[in-house]
Amino acid sequence: MKAMILNQLRAIADNKYPLALVDMPDPVPRDKEILIKVSTCGVCHTELDEIEGRTPPLKLPVILGHQIIGRVHASGAAATRFSKGERVGVAWIHSACGRCHFCRSGAENLCERFKATGRDVHGGYAEYATVSEDFAYKIPEVFTDSQAAPLLCAGAIGYRSMRLSGVEDHQSLGLTGFGASAHLVLKMVRHKYPNTNIFVFARSEKERDFARQLGAAWTGDTAAEPPEKLDRIIDTTPAWKPVIEALACLKPGGRLVINAIRKEESDKTTLLNLDYPHHLWQEKEIKSVANVARTDISEFLQLAAEIQMKPEIQEFELEDANRALVELKERKIRGAKVLKIP
Repeated sequence: MKAMILNQLRAIADNKYPLALVDMPDPVPRDKEILIKVSTCGVCHTELDEIEGRTPPLKLPVILGHQIIGRVHASGAAATRFSKGERVGVAWIHSACGRCHFCRSGAENLCERFKATGRDVHGGYAEYATVSEDFAYKIPEVFTDSQAAPLLCAGAIGYRSMRLSGVEDHQSLGLTGFGASAHLVLKMVRHKYPNTNIFVFARSEKERDFARQLGAAWTGDTAAEPPEKLDRIIDTTPAWKPVIEALACLKPGGRLVINAIRKEESDKTTLLNLDYPHHLWQEKEIKSVANVARTDISEFLQLAAEIQMKPEIQEFELEDANRALVELKERKIRGAKVLKIP
């Protein structure tokens, strides 16, 4: 099979072709696994974190990609959940132990033996991929393959972020950054909480225009002062400065949810500007988002199908994965980027 593999960790600025196109043997599904003929795979900022070493793969080379859509091509001897030809998806959560306190309580995203698709095992920047049938998801028919791919991470992690924020109808919600995940959060919140005003902070005027098109009540630069203090804010940026700026925009008792696997180091010194009375006092909260659980993905796919939430997408051929990643690094974003795999 054809695959785009990562051979070494290096900053994108120093190497704009981090992935190499190679031919590899087709994977073979084990007992409980299914073999998927991949049709599309979403491109996520987490891939940049892997390439640049902030969340490094267990070993190299590795095939990146954790927003996989395809059809069941073959099944292991003990896999009975899906039929050949059935359309399925695979997300960031590739497996968990199933026995620890976190797994038993539905918080398998916190399991110490959590394995991530496209980091700890081969992912979807390839013609074929394998996964346990217990960690695959039936994809609603309302979505095309390209529309469905971003739902598995950008959508599911956005759904978890929204839940962790505790936002309620008639409250105000801020979104810092407006890429693949944030634009889906905006659509979700407008459906579930129609009386909630959404404030979008984004560096790019194109991103701000896009947010207004989708119904944002207000948009501004990441350093802009909104017309009112906010109840909840979800940060989807790779930087630290928006965290400080978001805390200053919260009401007393407000909550900031940081939706990021890792933060970049370039502006970490911004944290030295944290002023306790201004940024944290009056019972403000900071909460992080760690991975996703299977319930997040299943619940979000059902919600997305009910409201026919179609993500904005930009399509690339598998061979153009490097270009898609560089554009993501350079913040050339409108919605989500998706690889098409013939």
